[in-house]
Amino acid sequence: MARERVTDYRITDLQASERPRERLEKQGAAAFSLAELLAILIRVGVKGENALEVAQRVLDRFKGLRGLQSASFIELSGERGIGRAKAAQVQAAIELGNRLSRERVTEKVTVNSPEDAAALIQYEMGRLDHEENWTLLLDTRNRLVEIRHVYIGSLNSAFARSGELFKPAILNNAAGMILVHNHPSGDPSPSPDDIAMTRNLVQAGKLLDIDLVDHLVITPDNFVSLKERHLGFE
Repeated sequence: MARERVTDYRITDLQASERPRERLEKQGAAAFSLAELLAILIRVGVKGENALEVAQRVLDRFKGLRGLQSASFIELSGERGIGRAKAAQVQAAIELGNRLSRERVTEKVTVNSPEDAAALIQYEMGRLDHEENWTLLLDTRNRLVEIRHVYIGSLNSAFARSGELFKPAILNNAAGMILVHNHPSGDPSPSPDDIAMTRNLVQAGKLLDIDLVDHLVITPDNFVSLKERHLGFE
């Protein structure tokens, strides 16, 4: 029996006016949908699907960019039309985004609101599948000194001692500190333990003369400021 020939479906199969690379030259990357940007990385489709259709299917499978960011190499490479080489390209592009967000730390960023703090860490922290405690260390003008990954917890807990959380602030002579931890469940509602920890840290900060400026709970798409809700900051 003759073996059926498998044909690769490429971006070039589209009309020139619809090809992502050609459109990018004219319009810039910001004008593109997520599927079109991913198609540029994928380049080649599979039988019955061009690269753009593969990209859309993969985004649907992982429920958008956040899910794609959190996907493991094995999960991504196992998708039809992706494989190891394309999975590596996609994860490399995502890591470039992670590192670009971290480069902001080297600038003198001023943190004046919970939104400012969340913007610094949500892209990277929101992808985690376990809880972690991070601290944002601030100087006397609320300028960011450093972001420290202080404690790695489990799927639904990141309890840490007050001393562990304040140690980087003490060593860096920080005037203030924002505690941030994530909820992999996607629900940013603070738990009773979160509120109790906040209350303890506020008191410890007074003794150490380091202000606990806020405590944020982060998810991929949302966050809650305990200070804004007057939880633990009474």
